[in-house]
Amino acid sequence: MADPREIIDQRPMSRFQWCVVAIMIGLNALDGFDVLSISFASPGIARDWGIDRAALGIVLSMELIGMAIGSIVLGGVADRMGRRWTILCCLVVMAAGMFLASTAHDVTSLSIWRVLTGLGIGGMLAATNAAVAEVSNAARRNLCVVLMAGGYPVGAIIGGSIAAVLLKEQGWQSVFEFGAIVTLCFIPIVWFFAPESIAFEMQRRGPKTLASVNRTLGRMGHGAIEVLPKRQETERKLPVAALFSPALIRPTLLLTLAYLAHIMTFYFILKWIPKIVVDMGFAPAAAAGVLVWANVGGASGSLILGLLTAKLRLRTLAIAAMAVSAVLVVIFGRGQADLSQLALVAAAAGFFTNAGVVALYGLLAQSFPTEVRATATGFAIGVGRGGSALAPALAGFLFAAGYGLQLVAILMALGSVVALLALLALGDRRS
Repeated sequence: MADPREIIDQRPMSRFQWCVVAIMIGLNALDGFDVLSISFASPGIARDWGIDRAALGIVLSMELIGMAIGSIVLGGVADRMGRRWTILCCLVVMAAGMFLASTAHDVTSLSIWRVLTGLGIGGMLAATNAAVAEVSNAARRNLCVVLMAGGYPVGAIIGGSIAAVLLKEQGWQSVFEFGAIVTLCFIPIVWFFAPESIAFEMQRRGPKTLASVNRTLGRMGHGAIEVLPKRQETERKLPVAALFSPALIRPTLLLTLAYLAHIMTFYFILKWIPKIVVDMGFAPAAAAGVLVWANVGGASGSLILGLLTAKLRLRTLAIAAMAVSAVLVVIFGRGQADLSQLALVAAAAGFFTNAGVVALYGLLAQSFPTEVRATATGFAIGVGRGGSALAPALAGFLFAAGYGLQLVAILMALGSVVALLALLALGDRRS
């Protein structure tokens, strides 16, 4: 009796499967721009509203709080309702949050709309990670998940380039308006070209499951199956309870800790670059340009790490990336003589910090079975992003208290060191 999941695992990737992966990369790119839109807009917001670094740090953290809630809650929803419907709902929420942020008139209202945007982004990250893992074959799964995660800096690069143009001609509100329009454009793309994953269909089961599975298999270029294979007992487990079963509690806790610690270092770099550059005396458009270079490095790191997964263990790559990222964040904190040197260091730091993040997405995808994959990813992202919400705010308070960039950078680089130690404790798990 043919199992469609084994067919997908064993057969070569079809053009349709690569198309779905490309859509998920685009969705993660959208997440990258939506998350960093507040960073692009922050110099203009600080100037127009006259707020200090401490207040700005709180605003920069708001969508991370929303992402934490969205990842935990909507990650579980994606394991119940499906990846596709969760993604579509998240796109609606994100578009609404981005548009409403453009109408904000004070810190409180902007914070509320950034939390709303974060809710959608958090759910999106959990659903897309699971969707990519389930549409790709066994040989290309690590590569596809890493490429999907690499869409994040690509979105920041493209969006940041556009934001730099918008900021020269219009106010900071235009950055959020642009994000809302692009987010809405993805709804029909997902609706028509990204079907529900077969792995989830097999878990949910219903009277139309066989027809739906065969329809998707046909789009992948595979033949139809006559009957569904017998349902596995593990498919009936409650997702949240399964995360803390004896078999999964170790990877759940250690990967969540690694994500939490490393993402704090990652967001310190991405969230504060524009404001640091402006404080050095450069224009907001130039600050956006440095942030773009940081994400060029991040995109390059994702691509190279993805290619290296064919030769080296993913866990080994993650540990190496985190070690180098800690060093480069400290170097970034030393300050640079001019804008070009600052952009170069930011690009190098972005290369390794983002490589560490995308490696963690790959480890999450390969460490958990289908029935809890989105829940596990959502849990790790949720706890990680919730904790990492402290990073921009903590850096803001440290700056406001008079601490220099060098000391703040050293403290924030410790996150990558903690993540490295957590992965060492994890041991080898199919990585």
